[in-house]
Amino acid sequence: MTNATDSPARNLNQVTLIYVPIFMGGRHRGAGMGPAAIRVAELAENLTSMGFHVAREIEVNIPPTACWWEKMESGAKCVPEIKQVSEEVAAAVEGALLNNTMPITIGGDHSLAIGSIAGAANYYRKSGSRFGLMWFDAHGDINTPDTTFNGNVHGMPLAVSIGKGDERLVNLGGYSPKVEGGRTALIGIRDLDPPERQLIRDSGVHAYTMTDIDQLGMNTVIEKSLAEIGSDNAGIHISFDIDVMDPQWAPGVTTAANGGLTYREAHLALEMLAQTGQVRSMDFVELNPANDVRNKTAKLAVELIRSSLGQRIL
Repeated sequence: MTNATDSPARNLNQVTLIYVPIFMGGRHRGAGMGPAAIRVAELAENLTSMGFHVAREIEVNIPPTACWWEKMESGAKCVPEIKQVSEEVAAAVEGALLNNTMPITIGGDHSLAIGSIAGAANYYRKSGSRFGLMWFDAHGDINTPDTTFNGNVHGMPLAVSIGKGDERLVNLGGYSPKVEGGRTALIGIRDLDPPERQLIRDSGVHAYTMTDIDQLGMNTVIEKSLAEIGSDNAGIHISFDIDVMDPQWAPGVTTAANGGLTYREAHLALEMLAQTGQVRSMDFVELNPANDVRNKTAKLAVELIRSSLGQRIL
């Protein structure tokens, strides 16, 4: 995205950057290096150039663990450690919103969305309002401990957020669900575990596959998604898994899948969401520098965040 002028979304010109170098949700430790790569790609400096003020930068603590080699207490791995991180992320996100800043949570694997969505839910719940969730992903992320083939919690955060899964994660903050399935859109899926197909059908989530995007076009998919998640939301949370992109654009992810979003499709989707003026929080996850080429994917992530915050061509 070059030769662009920038317009902050919803006149909210302060952001809080929350770095979460979590890797325990998946099997590849490289995801834990994602926040460092984003810093190298100068996220904070880019946002400042757009006219945003970085009010605070928070580094979430990741506990030392050998949970991958321990016996699982359920069908999900590393739940106590992920719960600890999720609580810290939720507090950071809720605090940022209460301080009238926009929380941007940087991963790290997608298990961090358990905490970021819980933080947003806490904020809206206290004011008696609701929010919508736009989830971009190559995968369903809607497995539960009963359906998973590998126990990886980064394949479960959407399920947890809509109230299904390990109770220790589902009941974070003492309530569930954090967001209604019917107020959630899942966009870009193309690599599902067999049980996830039925889980998506039963969840009420509005799902759009890459075939849908091919046939309808991204413009229509976003318009339909916004209508389906509801016009009465007090805000929108974006959860953007970078592996929704085709690997030619984003090689630096853990679980790449061919046939994903193009560069322009991704930017168009995020530009359209920014134009609603409803985006109040977001996460960008699954950046894995161990698989990247010259920090290409980290630089792309920064560009995508700029579009999410209202970057315009004219």
